[in-house]
Amino acid sequence: MTKIKDILQQLETLAPRAYQEEYDNSGLITGDVNADLQGVLISLDCTEEIVEEAIKKNCNLIVSHHPIVFRGLKKITGSNYIERTIIKAIKNDVAIFAIHTNLDNMSHGVNKKIADKLGLVNTKILRTKRSTLSKLTIFVPKANTESVLSKLHEAGAGMIGNYKNCSFRTEGTGTFLPTENTNPTIGKTNQLEHVAEDRIELIFPKHLERKVLNALFASHPYEEVAYYIHQLENSNKEIGSGMIGELPEPIKASELMKYIKKSMGAKLVRHTALVKDKISKIALCGGAGSFLLRDAISQQADVFISGDFKYHEFFDAEQQIIIADIGHYESEQFTKELIYEYISEKFANIALHLTEVNTNPIFYA
Repeated sequence: MTKIKDILQQLETLAPRAYQEEYDNSGLITGDVNADLQGVLISLDCTEEIVEEAIKKNCNLIVSHHPIVFRGLKKITGSNYIERTIIKAIKNDVAIFAIHTNLDNMSHGVNKKIADKLGLVNTKILRTKRSTLSKLTIFVPKANTESVLSKLHEAGAGMIGNYKNCSFRTEGTGTFLPTENTNPTIGKTNQLEHVAEDRIELIFPKHLERKVLNALFASHPYEEVAYYIHQLENSNKEIGSGMIGELPEPIKASELMKYIKKSMGAKLVRHTALVKDKISKIALCGGAGSFLLRDAISQQADVFISGDFKYHEFFDAEQQIIIADIGHYESEQFTKELIYEYISEKFANIALHLTEVNTNPIFYA
Protein backbone atom coordinates (compact mmCIF):
# COMPACT_ATOMS: atom_id res chain seq x y z
CA MET A 1 0.00 0.00 0.00
CA THR A 2 1.34 3.40 -0.99
CA LYS A 3 1.89 5.74 1.94
CA ILE A 4 1.62 9.53 1.88
CA LYS A 5 5.34 9.68 2.59
CA ASP A 6 6.07 7.79 -0.66
CA ILE A 7 4.56 10.63 -2.69
CA LEU A 8 6.31 13.27 -0.62
CA GLN A 9 9.70 11.61 -1.04
CA GLN A 10 9.29 11.73 -4.81
CA LEU A 11 8.25 15.38 -4.70
CA GLU A 12 11.32 16.11 -2.61
CA THR A 13 13.37 14.62 -5.47
CA LEU A 14 11.56 16.80 -8.00
CA ALA A 15 12.22 19.98 -6.00
CA PRO A 16 14.32 19.62 -2.82
CA ARG A 17 13.21 21.97 -0.05
CA ALA A 18 16.83 23.08 0.33
CA TYR A 19 16.17 25.37 -2.63
CA GLN A 20 13.11 27.21 -1.31
CA GLU A 21 13.44 30.90 -0.47
CA GLU A 22 13.92 31.91 3.16
CA TYR A 23 10.43 33.41 3.46
CA ASP A 24 8.73 30.29 2.10
CA ASN A 25 6.98 27.41 3.88
CA SER A 26 7.12 24.49 1.47
CA GLY A 27 6.74 20.94 2.69
CA LEU A 28 4.14 19.12 4.78
CA ILE A 29 1.76 21.54 6.52
CA THR A 30 -0.81 19.11 7.94
CA GLY A 31 -1.18 15.35 8.03
CA ASP A 32 0.39 12.02 8.92
CA VAL A 33 3.10 10.91 6.49
CA ASN A 34 2.65 7.27 7.54
CA ALA A 35 -1.04 7.17 6.61
CA ASP A 36 -2.13 4.95 3.73
CA LEU A 37 -2.67 7.03 0.60
CA GLN A 38 -6.27 7.13 -0.61
CA GLY A 39 -5.92 9.73 -3.34
CA VAL A 40 -4.09 12.90 -4.35
CA LEU A 41 -5.64 16.22 -5.34
CA ILE A 42 -3.36 18.72 -7.11
CA SER A 43 -4.04 22.47 -7.02
CA LEU A 44 -2.33 25.82 -7.35
CA ASP A 45 -3.71 27.08 -4.03
CA CYS A 46 -5.16 25.39 -0.97
CA THR A 47 -8.47 26.83 0.22
CA GLU A 48 -11.54 25.56 2.07
CA GLU A 49 -13.12 24.73 -1.28
CA ILE A 50 -10.08 22.68 -2.27
CA VAL A 51 -10.23 20.69 0.99
CA GLU A 52 -13.95 20.07 0.41
CA GLU A 53 -13.16 18.83 -3.09
CA ALA A 54 -10.50 16.50 -1.69
CA ILE A 55 -12.99 15.06 0.80
CA LYS A 56 -15.61 14.47 -1.92
CA LYS A 57 -13.04 12.75 -4.15
CA ASN A 58 -11.71 10.62 -1.28
CA CYS A 59 -8.27 12.24 -1.45
CA ASN A 60 -6.34 12.42 1.82
CA LEU A 61 -3.41 14.34 0.28
CA ILE A 62 -3.51 17.78 -1.32
CA VAL A 63 -0.41 18.86 -3.22
CA SER A 64 -0.57 22.60 -3.82
CA HIS A 65 1.94 25.02 -5.25
CA HIS A 66 1.26 27.84 -2.79
CA PRO A 67 1.43 27.07 0.96
CA ILE A 68 -1.75 27.82 2.89
CA VAL A 69 0.47 28.83 5.84
CA PHE A 70 3.31 31.25 5.12
CA ARG A 71 3.95 32.43 8.67
CA GLY A 72 3.48 30.91 12.09
CA LEU A 73 -0.08 30.72 13.41
CA LYS A 74 -0.51 31.92 17.00
CA LYS A 75 -4.05 30.59 17.19
CA ILE A 76 -6.35 28.39 15.13
CA THR A 77 -9.90 29.50 15.88
CA GLY A 78 -11.36 29.70 12.40
CA SER A 79 -11.27 33.50 12.31
CA ASN A 80 -9.98 33.63 8.73
CA TYR A 81 -9.79 31.43 5.63
CA ILE A 82 -6.31 30.15 6.52
CA GLU A 83 -7.37 28.89 9.95
CA ARG A 84 -10.64 27.47 8.59
CA THR A 85 -8.79 25.58 5.86
CA ILE A 86 -6.35 24.08 8.37
CA ILE A 87 -9.16 23.08 10.75
CA LYS A 88 -11.15 21.42 7.96
CA ALA A 89 -8.10 19.50 6.73
CA ILE A 90 -7.14 18.24 10.21
CA LYS A 91 -10.73 17.25 11.09
CA ASN A 92 -10.95 15.17 7.92
CA ASP A 93 -7.44 13.67 8.04
CA VAL A 94 -6.38 15.46 4.86
CA ALA A 95 -2.64 16.09 4.51
CA ILE A 96 -1.55 19.33 2.84
CA PHE A 97 1.82 19.54 1.11
CA ALA A 98 3.19 22.66 -0.60
CA ILE A 99 5.88 22.70 -3.28
CA HIS A 100 6.45 26.39 -3.89
CA THR A 101 9.65 28.39 -4.46
CA ASN A 102 11.73 25.22 -4.48
CA LEU A 103 9.78 24.21 -7.61
CA ASP A 104 10.10 27.76 -8.95
CA ASN A 105 13.87 27.51 -8.65
CA MET A 106 14.34 24.24 -10.54
CA SER A 107 15.46 24.28 -14.18
CA HIS A 108 12.72 21.72 -14.91
CA GLY A 109 10.13 23.46 -12.73
CA VAL A 110 7.47 26.16 -12.94
CA ASN A 111 9.28 28.45 -15.37
CA LYS A 112 10.26 25.64 -17.72
CA LYS A 113 6.58 24.72 -17.93
CA ILE A 114 5.75 28.30 -18.91
CA ALA A 115 8.56 28.32 -21.47
CA ASP A 116 7.19 25.10 -22.97
CA LYS A 117 3.71 26.64 -23.22
CA LEU A 118 5.24 29.58 -25.10
CA GLY A 119 7.21 27.21 -27.35
CA LEU A 120 10.60 28.61 -26.36
CA VAL A 121 13.87 26.92 -27.31
CA ASN A 122 17.42 27.30 -25.99
CA THR A 123 16.07 27.99 -22.52
CA LYS A 124 18.18 28.71 -19.45
CA ILE A 125 17.64 30.10 -15.97
CA LEU A 126 17.43 33.88 -15.93
CA ARG A 127 19.15 34.46 -12.57
CA THR A 128 21.20 31.51 -11.32
CA LYS A 129 21.69 30.91 -7.62
CA ARG A 130 25.02 30.87 -5.83
CA SER A 131 26.11 28.82 -2.83
CA THR A 132 24.05 25.77 -3.78
CA LEU A 133 27.05 23.64 -4.73
CA SER A 134 29.64 21.92 -2.54
CA LYS A 135 32.98 20.31 -3.27
CA LEU A 136 34.04 17.02 -1.71
CA THR A 137 37.74 16.26 -1.41
CA ILE A 138 38.79 12.72 -0.43
CA PHE A 139 41.93 10.59 -0.31
CA VAL A 140 41.66 7.01 -1.59
CA PRO A 141 44.18 4.19 -2.11
CA LYS A 142 44.80 4.00 -5.86
CA ALA A 143 43.50 0.43 -6.04
CA ASN A 144 40.11 1.61 -4.75
CA THR A 145 39.72 4.85 -6.68
CA GLU A 146 37.37 3.62 -9.39
CA SER A 147 35.06 1.68 -7.08
CA VAL A 148 34.71 4.63 -4.67
CA LEU A 149 34.17 7.07 -7.53
CA SER A 150 31.49 4.82 -9.00
CA LYS A 151 29.48 4.89 -5.76
CA LEU A 152 29.88 8.66 -5.40
CA HIS A 153 28.65 9.19 -8.94
CA GLU A 154 25.65 6.97 -8.23
CA ALA A 155 24.86 9.20 -5.26
CA GLY A 156 24.79 12.29 -7.49
CA ALA A 157 28.30 13.68 -7.13
CA GLY A 158 30.23 14.80 -10.19
CA MET A 159 27.41 16.45 -12.17
CA ILE A 160 28.36 19.69 -13.92
CA GLY A 161 25.56 20.92 -16.17
CA ASN A 162 24.84 18.20 -18.72
CA TYR A 163 28.10 16.40 -17.93
CA LYS A 164 28.19 13.58 -15.39
CA ASN A 165 30.91 11.53 -13.67
CA CYS A 166 33.13 14.62 -13.45
CA SER A 167 36.06 14.56 -11.04
CA PHE A 168 39.67 15.65 -10.67
CA ARG A 169 42.43 13.56 -9.18
CA THR A 170 46.06 14.00 -8.27
CA GLU A 171 48.50 11.34 -7.10
CA GLY A 172 50.32 11.49 -3.80
CA THR A 173 51.40 9.56 -0.75
CA GLY A 174 49.27 9.14 2.33
CA THR A 175 50.90 8.44 5.69
CA PHE A 176 49.35 7.16 8.91
CA LEU A 177 50.28 5.18 11.99
CA PRO A 178 47.60 2.77 13.30
CA THR A 179 47.37 2.78 17.10
CA GLU A 180 46.53 -0.20 19.30
CA ASN A 181 42.80 0.57 19.18
CA THR A 182 42.54 0.39 15.39
CA ASN A 183 41.77 -2.31 12.85
CA PRO A 184 43.49 -0.96 9.72
CA THR A 185 42.62 -2.20 6.24
CA ILE A 186 46.18 -1.44 5.22
CA GLY A 187 49.20 -1.52 7.53
CA LYS A 188 50.11 -2.83 10.95
CA THR A 189 49.62 -1.51 14.46
CA ASN A 190 52.26 0.98 15.64
CA GLN A 191 53.97 0.99 12.26
CA LEU A 192 54.07 4.09 10.04
CA GLU A 193 52.57 3.37 6.65
CA HIS A 194 53.11 5.05 3.31
CA VAL A 195 50.32 4.42 0.77
CA ALA A 196 49.98 5.53 -2.85
CA GLU A 197 46.72 7.49 -2.86
CA ASP A 198 44.60 9.61 -5.18
CA ARG A 199 43.29 12.94 -4.01
CA ILE A 200 39.84 13.20 -5.62
CA GLU A 201 37.66 16.30 -5.90
CA LEU A 202 34.00 16.28 -6.94
CA ILE A 203 31.20 18.85 -7.04
CA PHE A 204 27.70 17.98 -5.83
CA PRO A 205 24.42 19.81 -5.07
CA LYS A 206 24.35 20.68 -1.38
CA HIS A 207 21.03 18.91 -0.74
CA LEU A 208 22.73 15.59 -1.59
CA GLU A 209 25.40 15.92 1.09
CA ARG A 210 24.10 13.15 3.38
CA LYS A 211 23.55 10.77 0.45
CA VAL A 212 27.03 11.45 -0.93
CA LEU A 213 28.71 10.98 2.45
CA ASN A 214 26.81 7.73 3.05
CA ALA A 215 28.10 6.45 -0.31
CA LEU A 216 31.62 7.53 0.62
CA PHE A 217 31.62 5.78 4.01
CA ALA A 218 30.08 2.62 2.55
CA SER A 219 32.61 2.31 -0.28
CA HIS A 220 35.86 3.65 1.18
CA PRO A 221 38.21 0.93 2.45
CA TYR A 222 39.68 2.90 5.35
CA GLU A 223 38.43 2.59 8.90
CA GLU A 224 38.74 6.39 9.25
CA VAL A 225 37.97 8.28 6.05
CA ALA A 226 39.87 11.52 5.41
CA TYR A 227 37.62 14.03 3.65
CA TYR A 228 36.48 17.63 3.72
CA ILE A 229 33.65 19.65 2.19
CA HIS A 230 33.74 23.22 0.93
CA GLN A 231 30.69 25.31 0.04
CA LEU A 232 31.23 26.95 -3.35
CA GLU A 233 30.20 30.41 -4.48
CA ASN A 234 29.84 29.23 -8.08
CA SER A 235 26.56 29.91 -9.87
CA ASN A 236 24.46 26.79 -10.26
CA LYS A 237 23.04 26.75 -13.79
CA GLU A 238 20.36 24.27 -12.73
CA ILE A 239 18.96 26.34 -9.85
CA GLY A 240 17.60 29.87 -9.88
CA SER A 241 14.84 32.34 -10.71
CA GLY A 242 12.99 32.91 -13.95
CA MET A 243 13.89 31.65 -17.41
CA ILE A 244 14.91 33.07 -20.76
CA GLY A 245 14.66 31.52 -24.19
CA GLU A 246 13.96 32.15 -27.85
CA LEU A 247 11.00 31.72 -30.14
CA PRO A 248 11.66 29.31 -33.02
CA GLU A 249 10.79 32.19 -35.38
CA PRO A 250 10.51 35.91 -34.53
CA ILE A 251 7.04 37.41 -34.45
CA LYS A 252 5.85 40.97 -34.95
CA ALA A 253 5.38 42.99 -31.79
CA SER A 254 1.85 43.76 -32.96
CA GLU A 255 1.04 40.04 -32.70
CA LEU A 256 2.78 39.58 -29.36
CA MET A 257 -0.17 40.06 -27.01
CA LYS A 258 -2.40 37.72 -29.03
CA TYR A 259 0.35 35.12 -28.93
CA ILE A 260 0.81 35.44 -25.16
CA LYS A 261 -2.93 35.31 -24.44
CA LYS A 262 -3.39 32.23 -26.62
CA SER A 263 -0.32 30.41 -25.26
CA MET A 264 -0.98 31.18 -21.60
CA GLY A 265 -4.77 31.17 -21.53
CA ALA A 266 -4.80 34.75 -20.24
CA LYS A 267 -7.90 36.93 -20.48
CA LEU A 268 -5.88 40.13 -20.70
CA VAL A 269 -2.32 41.40 -20.66
CA ARG A 270 -1.18 44.64 -19.02
CA HIS A 271 1.86 45.82 -20.93
CA THR A 272 4.22 48.68 -21.62
CA ALA A 273 4.75 50.31 -25.00
CA LEU A 274 5.67 47.96 -27.84
CA VAL A 275 9.19 49.33 -28.26
CA LYS A 276 10.42 46.36 -30.30
CA ASP A 277 9.53 45.67 -33.92
CA LYS A 278 10.22 41.95 -33.75
CA ILE A 279 10.13 39.62 -30.79
CA SER A 280 12.52 36.68 -30.58
CA LYS A 281 13.96 36.52 -27.05
CA ILE A 282 11.55 36.14 -24.15
CA ALA A 283 12.27 36.25 -20.42
CA LEU A 284 9.66 35.08 -17.95
CA CYS A 285 8.91 34.34 -14.33
CA GLY A 286 5.87 32.65 -12.82
CA GLY A 287 4.12 34.60 -10.08
CA ALA A 288 5.49 37.96 -8.98
CA GLY A 289 8.64 38.49 -11.02
CA SER A 290 9.36 42.22 -11.09
CA PHE A 291 12.58 41.62 -9.14
CA LEU A 292 14.02 40.01 -12.29
CA LEU A 293 13.36 42.90 -14.68
CA ARG A 294 16.98 44.13 -14.64
CA ASP A 295 18.18 40.59 -15.39
CA ALA A 296 15.84 40.38 -18.37
CA ILE A 297 17.10 43.71 -19.70
CA SER A 298 20.76 42.87 -19.17
CA GLN A 299 20.31 39.63 -21.10
CA GLN A 300 18.69 41.58 -23.95
CA ALA A 301 15.25 40.02 -23.78
CA ASP A 302 12.66 41.67 -26.01
CA VAL A 303 9.83 41.01 -23.57
CA PHE A 304 9.48 40.01 -19.93
CA ILE A 305 6.36 38.01 -19.04
CA SER A 306 5.33 37.75 -15.41
CA GLY A 307 2.64 38.90 -12.96
CA ASP A 308 1.91 41.33 -10.13
CA PHE A 309 3.73 44.37 -11.56
CA LYS A 310 2.87 47.57 -9.66
CA TYR A 311 2.09 50.81 -11.45
CA HIS A 312 5.47 52.47 -10.90
CA GLU A 313 7.36 49.31 -11.81
CA PHE A 314 6.15 49.58 -15.40
CA PHE A 315 8.24 52.75 -15.75
CA ASP A 316 11.34 50.67 -15.01
CA ALA A 317 11.14 49.19 -18.52
CA GLU A 318 12.88 52.43 -19.63
CA GLN A 319 11.87 51.80 -23.27
CA GLN A 320 14.39 48.94 -23.33
CA ILE A 321 11.99 46.02 -23.00
CA ILE A 322 8.30 45.20 -23.14
CA ILE A 323 6.76 44.20 -19.82
CA ALA A 324 3.79 41.86 -20.21
CA ASP A 325 1.88 41.25 -16.97
CA ILE A 326 -0.53 38.35 -17.44
CA GLY A 327 -1.46 37.93 -13.77
CA HIS A 328 -0.14 35.77 -10.94
CA TYR A 329 -2.63 32.92 -11.30
CA GLU A 330 -2.45 32.92 -15.09
CA SER A 331 1.33 32.66 -15.10
CA GLU A 332 1.41 29.68 -12.72
CA GLN A 333 -1.78 27.83 -13.58
CA PHE A 334 0.06 25.14 -15.55
CA THR A 335 2.09 24.17 -12.49
CA LYS A 336 -0.76 21.80 -11.68
CA GLU A 337 -0.07 19.94 -14.93
CA LEU A 338 3.64 19.76 -14.14
CA ILE A 339 3.01 18.15 -10.74
CA TYR A 340 0.33 15.82 -12.14
CA GLU A 341 2.59 14.60 -14.94
CA TYR A 342 5.48 13.98 -12.55
CA ILE A 343 3.46 12.00 -9.99
CA SER A 344 1.66 9.97 -12.67
CA GLU A 345 5.01 8.91 -14.14
CA LYS A 346 6.25 7.70 -10.73
CA PHE A 347 3.03 6.05 -9.48
CA ALA A 348 0.87 4.12 -11.92
CA ASN A 349 -1.83 2.81 -9.58
CA ILE A 350 -2.97 5.70 -7.41
CA ALA A 351 -6.06 7.92 -7.57
CA LEU A 352 -4.69 11.20 -8.91
CA HIS A 353 -6.87 14.25 -9.59
CA LEU A 354 -6.40 17.75 -10.94
CA THR A 355 -8.62 20.20 -9.10
CA GLU A 356 -11.74 21.38 -10.87
CA VAL A 357 -11.83 24.51 -8.70
CA ASN A 358 -10.56 27.79 -10.12
CA THR A 359 -8.82 29.38 -7.12
CA ASN A 360 -8.00 32.65 -8.89
CA PRO A 361 -9.27 35.36 -6.48
CA ILE A 362 -9.21 38.00 -9.25
CA PHE A 363 -12.12 38.49 -11.64
CA TYR A 364 -12.31 40.64 -14.75
CA ALA A 365 -15.38 42.69 -15.67
